Amino acid sequence: MQFKLTNEFIEELRGLVKQEDKTQAEKLIKELHPADLAEIFDSITTEEAKFLYLLLDGELAADVLIEMEEDVREHLLNVLSAEDIASHIRENIESDDAADMLMEMPEEKKEEILQKIGDIEQAGDIADLLKYDEDTAGGLMAKELVKVNENRDIAACFKDIRKQAEEVDEFYYVYVVDDDNILKGIVSLKKLILGRPNTKIKSITNTEVIAVRTDTRSDEVANIMEKYDLVSLPVIDQFGRLIGRITIDDVVDVIKEEAEKDYQMISGITEDVESSDNTFMHTRARLPWLLIGLVGGILGAQVIGFFEESLRIDPNIALFFPLIAAMGGNVGVQSSSIVVQGIAANIIDLQSTSKKLLKELLIAMLNGSILSSLIFVYNLFFSDSFVLTTTVSVALFAVIMFASVFGTFVPLVLHKFKIDPALATGPFITTINDIMGIFIYLGIGRIFYSLLLI
Repeated sequence: MQFKLTNEFIEELRGLVKQEDKTQAEKLIKELHPADLAEIFDSITTEEAKFLYLLLDGELAADVLIEMEEDVREHLLNVLSAEDIASHIRENIESDDAADMLMEMPEEKKEEILQKIGDIEQAGDIADLLKYDEDTAGGLMAKELVKVNENRDIAACFKDIRKQAEEVDEFYYVYVVDDDNILKGIVSLKKLILGRPNTKIKSITNTEVIAVRTDTRSDEVANIMEKYDLVSLPVIDQFGRLIGRITIDDVVDVIKEEAEKDYQMISGITEDVESSDNTFMHTRARLPWLLIGLVGGILGAQVIGFFEESLRIDPNIALFFPLIAAMGGNVGVQSSSIVVQGIAANIIDLQSTSKKLLKELLIAMLNGSILSSLIFVYNLFFSDSFVLTTTVSVALFAVIMFASVFGTFVPLVLHKFKIDPALATGPFITTINDIMGIFIYLGIGRIFYSLLLI
């Protein structure tokens, strides 16, 4: 049955924690799914979470840690003893998840936990993973995997598989290596089960295996697994030796983090912040783009001041400032968002730049023609000035054309210079298009009023 977290449940649980009633509290939580428990821990204080967490058995406690939001887990780990954390890692947590947890902790506690794990090989695997950048394949991979030697037969390999499978929660492929641990391919469980016991592994190996190196970027790993529909991906070093594997659950986390990061950039937030972060961090993350918006507003005012004479001729020109600015901003954000999505999915590359610009130009021409025609008809009925009617329509068409091309061009340029193209969306595009839109509008207005009022 699906669990639904309610305020009544939280209050009941808090009451039991306050009374230190371990028996009743354990009854309430022990049958819940780890994801539901993680949601509960997100809604209570760190001390309350610690009390409840210590009531969980080893496997459930480990799963809850994995399911928690990073900031909640970080606070909980800071109040748990090194011995408690080490015992969960030792018995129930794979090396990649363990490394992710320890990466969030102070160096002293990190070292203490590694020493208390007890299993030197396991602690060594985790320590190795901590050396890799978290945004690379090395930082995503787990050391636990199932592999067999290409020179052994199926009967011998089954013994190796049984032994290795005890340390792996789930495995999707059996990797094949040579005597030097060089990755040679994969073999399916079906072939192993149906094959004769004396059949050599080399003869049933699929050598067309996709692998990534430890320094491959995490977003590239996600794209590879999505493109080839993989649930697991082997990781090799510079010599081709098999050293780990990345599973689909790790990649889902990467996709989620990248989406959150891009959404924050689009919203004009320059740092990765959580809702639980303090006021200063939120202010620091939001202020840069707000300052840029402020500068943009000042420049926009300067543009309007430059065309003050046109406004004296017909003050009604100012009535359409919001329309011009809004349409330019919306068109620019639409164009840039489509391009950023294409770049992220590797659909758009630098070679297709001219083709993409031409396509956006044609789309802008069609949209601009429709919208400028509509505003022309509107002004014919509601405006007494044919000059204003013509100015607004022509300016709207020109602004849409400019905004569309600009919104397409900027993310492509940023991508070429290895800058996250998501920066091109949101406040940046909107601010530039506001300034240029008003400039184009008033510039066309000056020309039309000087020509048509002669």
